Amino acid sequence: MSNPVLVCALRRINAFKVLADELKRLAQCNEKLGKSGSLLQTVMSLTPEVMFRQAILFFTETDFVTEYASRLLKPICFSCLGTEGWSCCAESLLTYLQTGAQILCTVLLIKPGAWSRSLARILQKLDLEQFHVVGMKHVNLEPDIALGLLSSEANQDPAVLEAHCTYLTSGAVLVLCLQRPNAVKKLIDLLGPEDPKLAQACDPFLWRAQYGTSTVQNGFYGSKSYQIAVRDTKLFFPEGLCCAECQALEEEEV
Repeated sequence: MSNPVLVCALRRINAFKVLADELKRLAQCNEKLGKSGSLLQTVMSLTPEVMFRQAILFFTETDFVTEYASRLLKPICFSCLGTEGWSCCAESLLTYLQTGAQILCTVLLIKPGAWSRSLARILQKLDLEQFHVVGMKHVNLEPDIALGLLSSEANQDPAVLEAHCTYLTSGAVLVLCLQRPNAVKKLIDLLGPEDPKLAQACDPFLWRAQYGTSTVQNGFYGSKSYQIAVRDTKLFFPEGLCCAECQALEEEEV
């Protein structure tokens, strides 16, 4: 009781198992280092129910629920304050914690040249990674749409900006809307760095390492966040998706 403690509320896919494994590894490292009083002492919640009861002791609902999670929890009365407020929201929040990973959608754009040479292999890779294709379009990008897909770094250099825009509008692209748990991060992890040489150095099996030739002709564009994925889905698939059972996108009225 004499020393302060650090309390963290963490969120990720398969959080309880991953954190338990990491704390076990940390404990093993501590044993090797010796029994020093300065070693980190940790304790974690073992179930969603216990986590919920412990979290409300330290956090307000505004602290505890992220912007993304709040969308998944609708309808919830976020205006409620104090114990009464937590009580009215408890059932929905606990249901969210117990549900686990939500099915999300993300957008993969296969750039000119890459899809025409390697579409069958790319679709096979998507299937192996348990992505479901719920939207597909073969389109020619307008310059303003191409510019909207570029990163802030590319927008800072007019020459780089022009090179990207020229390439993206040089031929047809294939746009896929993909669905699976944790879809946005999973796709970004598979694509790797935007520079194919850097991707090759990190892991030769990254998709940009295999299909890219330069930072401009790097094979793919993928939505970089949940918010961007929603934007991209609305942009390329305004008519809706094929058999999409995606709660988050339904909340965004896609």
